[in-house]
Amino acid sequence: MDYKLTEEQQALKKEFEDFFREEMKDAPPAYQKNALEAMYGDDDGWQFHKSMQKKLAEKGWFTMAWPKEYGGREAPIIEQLIFSEVHAYYRAPGIDGFGVGMFAPTLMQFANEEQKERLLPPIARGEVNYCQAWSEPNAGSDLAALTTTAIKEGDHYVVNGQKVWTTGAHRADRMFLLARTDPSQKRSSGLSVFNVNMSIPGIEVRPIHYMDGTHLYNEIFFSDVIIPEHDRIGPEHEGWKSTRATMNFERSSVGSYASAKRSLEELLEYVKTTKRGGRLLYENPMVRQKLAKLYIDIERGRDLAYRVAWNQGKGNFLVSATGASESKVFGTELFQRLANFATEIMGLHGQLGSSKWAPLDGVMSDAYQWSLGMNIAAGSSEIQRNIIAWVGVGLPRFK
Repeated sequence: MDYKLTEEQQALKKEFEDFFREEMKDAPPAYQKNALEAMYGDDDGWQFHKSMQKKLAEKGWFTMAWPKEYGGREAPIIEQLIFSEVHAYYRAPGIDGFGVGMFAPTLMQFANEEQKERLLPPIARGEVNYCQAWSEPNAGSDLAALTTTAIKEGDHYVVNGQKVWTTGAHRADRMFLLARTDPSQKRSSGLSVFNVNMSIPGIEVRPIHYMDGTHLYNEIFFSDVIIPEHDRIGPEHEGWKSTRATMNFERSSVGSYASAKRSLEELLEYVKTTKRGGRLLYENPMVRQKLAKLYIDIERGRDLAYRVAWNQGKGNFLVSATGASESKVFGTELFQRLANFATEIMGLHGQLGSSKWAPLDGVMSDAYQWSLGMNIAAGSSEIQRNIIAWVGVGLPRFK
């Protein structure tokens, strides 16, 4: 494995950096704290996301590694990784992570040609935004326990059930849905994946607000929703296979390490300019040691993410699945260590949100609260460790 960038890749990275540095000058202030909450949380944030989505689509940057016939230019995966890294560092919107990052790769692997030609170009042009309808009240990390049904009647399916914790459903145009098409089968058998237009009758989206009022998550209720058969992706009852692949696309992100690097740089500036007991914080040996440890961990995590991309580029998908879980769990816990340490050295003021008394305008306080949820988001840390044990280490599964 060689992660050294070529001269062309370095030039491409600089082009990305120049673009985002200039564009993010016009971003609503909320993007400096949490890009995901800023994107879905209010109308200004969403409109800024849409404008960036259009610009990025015109440049063809978020589909560089796609086949040309679907809107890409068949660039190496490593170039897509470089773009994702720079995009995350600048906390920029403009990418539908569910459509571009998860559903589109799944379509390329499992959809038929008619579906690819119909569904992929609108994603590449930035015309649609997706949400992910997976989790249910009793089926989150244990996703195979889901009970939402899609029963076939003639040339369509009738969907009934409930999803929960659906990020951005109140903004999305479409969703990808995992539902049970054969109720006589249990667990991962008898499931199918669907492309669903959010505007069809019978779909009700209800908000789940944070304690501070932020709106990111939703519940979705399905009441006799009619989905045409041609929107089922892949063979009937075999949706678990494609869903597992979708999970791995999601978990291979390099963005969490780029975001952690940006936060560490802000923390470094804080300790260089803030005095405690007459001394600058960076002079404290304990502060220096912990910052050095965080720097090492970020670089190690970045290597994990690059290794996933390198293996995907080589077609080593089984290896990349394990690596994606390693990267997900390591990145989740790294960001928690970073947020915990930052609020610790900031003292009581480190607990404040946006105010003139809050260090870094409350960025680390927000990260402290946000990072705990990543233990369960996109597959819990326990699930990730099980995958590593089964696939990576080769231990037998529990019966």
